[in-house]
Amino acid sequence: MSLLTINKLTSSVGAEVVGVDADRLASDDLLGDAVMEALEDNGILVFRGLGLQPEKQVEFCSRLGEVDYSSDGHHPVAGIYPITLDTSKNSSAAILRATFDWHIDGCTPTGDECPQKATVLSAVAVAERGGETEFANSYAAHEELTDEEKRRFGSLRVVHSLEASQRRVTPDPTPEQLQRWRQRRTHEHPLVWTHRSGRKSLVLGASADYIVGMDLDEGRALLAELLDRTTSPDKIYRHSWSVGDTVIWDNQGVLHRAAPYEPGSPREMLRTTVLGNDPIE
Repeated sequence: MSLLTINKLTSSVGAEVVGVDADRLASDDLLGDAVMEALEDNGILVFRGLGLQPEKQVEFCSRLGEVDYSSDGHHPVAGIYPITLDTSKNSSAAILRATFDWHIDGCTPTGDECPQKATVLSAVAVAERGGETEFANSYAAHEELTDEEKRRFGSLRVVHSLEASQRRVTPDPTPEQLQRWRQRRTHEHPLVWTHRSGRKSLVLGASADYIVGMDLDEGRALLAELLDRTTSPDKIYRHSWSVGDTVIWDNQGVLHRAAPYEPGSPREMLRTTVLGNDPIE
């Protein structure tokens, strides 16, 4: 018998969890296992009005795996990273504008770290307009490829870079911006990620710059086509935030993006990430 009561949100991705309170979520090890199992099946789990406080959010994530504490200093609670365009709360707020495009976190790490296993967001304040978060199932995208496409795409490799994602929101960067972006090295990943579980997904999004060995324009057109197919309206879940909501998603197989919102918006999400150990290969 499952420890969780869940309701599917779409046929492709997402489920709402009901009847779980914040204290239990942060303290019950068995519940943590059930969450990871449900996440495997649904890609995203939504806890509406949970009211998960920062300390309990980190406790919850510690039951799912190793918490990422690398962003210490941005928030009084270690393991919490504020997602906001308010530079007084996050000095790197300008870079967060790139989250308005589809992406998978961790495709351009500073070293050779694996993409994060899971990401948790809790809403502290929401935007008056915009600011919803959309999700698309990259596992399902691979499953829907034809056999010929699976054969063809299975050998392709893609170069990912911070510059590629930042140019989408700042197409005419200053020399200083360009230099800063290029300090982050590029990473070459397979287009098709074969996970340790045996599942396969497509590695797409804003950081995907070009396909190795393919004409630049042709390769970028293919990446854009695959992204469009993966994120067509019938294949996404769009979460309209209310204060107190918590959402967790499988960062290794689910693309996400934030709907644009005004720079002066009070919107603030608190993020905790669970580190991954599944390399893109």
